[in-house]
Amino acid sequence: MTTSSEVRSYPFEMHDIGISPLYARLRAEEPLSRVALPYGEPAWLATRHADVKLVLTDPRFSRAVAQGLDQPRLRRELTGDGIMGMDPPDHTRLRRLAGKAFTARRVERMRSSIRELSHRLIDRMEAAGRTADLVEDFATPLPVTVICDLLGVPVEDHHVFREWTAGLTDDSTARGDVLYEVGGKLEEYMAGLVAQRREEPTDDLLGALVYARDNGDRLTEDELISIAGAGLLTGGVETVSSALPSFVFTLLTHPEQLTRLRREPELLPRAVEELLRYVPINTAAMFARYALEAVSFGDTVVRAGDPVLAALHAANRDPEVFEDPERLDLGREHNPHVTFGHGPHHCIGAQLARLELQEALKALLERFPELRFAEGPEDVEWKYGVIVRGPSRLHISW
Repeated sequence: MTTSSEVRSYPFEMHDIGISPLYARLRAEEPLSRVALPYGEPAWLATRHADVKLVLTDPRFSRAVAQGLDQPRLRRELTGDGIMGMDPPDHTRLRRLAGKAFTARRVERMRSSIRELSHRLIDRMEAAGRTADLVEDFATPLPVTVICDLLGVPVEDHHVFREWTAGLTDDSTARGDVLYEVGGKLEEYMAGLVAQRREEPTDDLLGALVYARDNGDRLTEDELISIAGAGLLTGGVETVSSALPSFVFTLLTHPEQLTRLRREPELLPRAVEELLRYVPINTAAMFARYALEAVSFGDTVVRAGDPVLAALHAANRDPEVFEDPERLDLGREHNPHVTFGHGPHHCIGAQLARLELQEALKALLERFPELRFAEGPEDVEWKYGVIVRGPSRLHISW
């Protein structure tokens, strides 16, 4: 392993569903490199699968230490990271409490309703004509409705949550212009919903979290609102609303793989995993971990106090782990991707995101056997926000 003294500007150049070729070069020649984000101190960038997993799981790296420091970041303002800014045992406590309300059984029970919602949205698209914007008419309202139903948000307020989600993740928040305003409104709204659940208990996710908070578990009011609000809203909405149109774009630009999926629909769960591996969803590596002591990566030593960023999408293309990693293979069997993270901070909503993506793609392929670009792949408009990346407009025909 070699380490250059060069500090590279980060994020690297982005374009549609691809990742910068610099990641592959760094992975091979300088797997631990120095980078500078728009704000905060320089950091190490880990690009190999094994190194990324180590940074995400080894207790010698801490997220809690980052709180209050000039940590490397895409936004100007320093904000609290909620559960993402914690280490065990506090992180373990919150994960356990949230897990009581966010169980695999609860998620699986949602499959039929998500399937029905997918088809209702397609019905609406068909009624409007022969073309639609997949982002505006399908990929965004789907997860907004799912998360709002989980939290018990009234239907008349869904559009507000949609605006807040965009506000928490788009480019304007990189300058700190709307972050606090949106975050404050969201916290105030969630506090109101929490008060309602205390007056009238419900069986939705928020009701379960309130019950956990009020019945002996050590969950503070701020932690409750943080988990239910920005955590679930941002992670549960923007991940799916960006990933879904990116997946459709990928399938339409890989017609042989799309044909295979239509011919072998039983591959759908495996296909979603491969799309999660292949398609970068995040703008860049985020949430730096700080070394609590010196840690060696081959010949490179990360000193105590140094921040390290884990490049998930670079790890997902590591040829040491994935055979022919630059090739999209919807039948890929060995696929230990790290798109949802790894270890203690593995995304708690990963199973829900998988379910939504599976049912949404299944509905689109069933209902639109002639699914295609309404214009052309070169006409798709892309967004590269401070958290997620994906099409901002994707017009389809059927």
